[in-house]
Amino acid sequence: MSNENKEWPLWEVFIRSKAGLDHKHAGSLHAADAQMAIENARDVYTRRMEGVSIWVVESKHIHASNPEEAAAFFDPAQDKIYRHPTFYNLPDELKHM
Repeated sequence: MSNENKEWPLWEVFIRSKAGLDHKHAGSLHAADAQMAIENARDVYTRRMEGVSIWVVESKHIHASNPEEAAAFFDPAQDKIYRHPTFYNLPDELKHM
């Protein structure tokens, strides 16, 4: 198969905004390699200078849990209430916790 007939791989794009502390999924694009994916992501997803960092990950390397199995998959977390401090009383002055 020649390169002309071969489709470029799909890449997932994550952008960290100027005000953000974490990268957020911005979208997907096709590119021949990681460098091209970063440059295309810059051109497509940061046209208004809103980003300070770009991550690209080839989609085939992303593995996810099955949403249909969410109840069973996340069920063990219900037994660990100490991981979520929902039983603390917070002062009314504290708005964003």
